[in-house]
Amino acid sequence: MEPTRDYPLFGGAFSATLPPGAIDISDLRPVPDNQEVFCHRVTDQSLIVELLELQAHVRGEAAARYHFEDVGGVQEARAVQVDAVQPILLESLALRGCCEEAWVLSGKQQVAKECQQVRTGGMRCPGGVKGVALGD
Repeated sequence: MEPTRDYPLFGGAFSATLPPGAIDISDLRPVPDNQEVFCHRVTDQSLIVELLELQAHVRGEAAARYHFEDVGGVQEARAVQVDAVQPILLESLALRGCCEEAWVLSGKQQVAKECQQVRTGGMRCPGGVKGVALGD
């Protein structure tokens, strides 16, 4: 079995530990500059790390939920499910002094992949998505 690996994100600004079998989508197609996208060939799940613009009208846990639901809306998700939202201790962040609070949200969105239809004529939807929201 392939071991987990640390993968540099956004030009090495920080890194993430990826599971065995994770594929960097930017090796296959263009990905926006504010995203890092990975998929897993066996589970058909995607991991999207996205840098988000601060929204002053929402703070804390509500900010993490806002961004997750906003991404679901933009991607025309058929279902958006938040499993957990937890604060991150600022001392544990490598980017010290950059923000007053940090949150991690774990959830799932059913989003049709680009140009991928199953034989029944419906769209094939991937599994889970995880994101991180940092706030000023």
